[in-house]
Amino acid sequence: MSTRPTPDAVDAAHAAHAADSARAPRVPRPADAVGASDGPERSHTVVGSPLGPLTLVATDGVLSGLYMTEQRHRPPQETFGVPDASPFAEAVRQLDAWFAGDRTDFDLPLRLHGTPFQQRVWTALREIPYGGTVSYGELAARLGKPSASRAVGLANGKNPVSIIVPCHRVVGAGGSLTGYGGGLDRKRRLLDFESGAMPLEGLG
Repeated sequence: MSTRPTPDAVDAAHAAHAADSARAPRVPRPADAVGASDGPERSHTVVGSPLGPLTLVATDGVLSGLYMTEQRHRPPQETFGVPDASPFAEAVRQLDAWFAGDRTDFDLPLRLHGTPFQQRVWTALREIPYGGTVSYGELAARLGKPSASRAVGLANGKNPVSIIVPCHRVVGAGGSLTGYGGGLDRKRRLLDFESGAMPLEGLG
């Protein structure tokens, strides 16, 4: 007996294969995958300061990071995007004026990436006046969470935009200096600079 399939059987097999192909999920080709151009564009530049080199990072042209050297929670360098100083002209101008003592606050759009609670903490940090300090407990109380001082401290430590979002103005109970992503020496010098106890030349 011949085992060669009949024309009708071949047609039926082709039809079944076509139906299975239509039902199967489409596997994207590399060209279909979401590329870097479909996500946020990041760029960075490095500028000098009395505190040492500062790395400024922008997401879609808006400042989203300001990191000191050897800063705790500093993201990997490869996440900073391409070197491009063009988005940072105004930020650099205001930083220069701040370090020169010619301004006490910043007027810059920011794009801060964090949890809703972190965002609340970072917003509250910007309300601490120049030259002033608050304790972690006081900041937690201002947020309506008086028992969350430890969570406030963790969010404070992950602030992505140092100086401009002044996490250095949060201190321990009784005014003691506690953790700071940029190091306690920088924190002490920043607070002394803002209080007028140390001239600009004392920084760095």
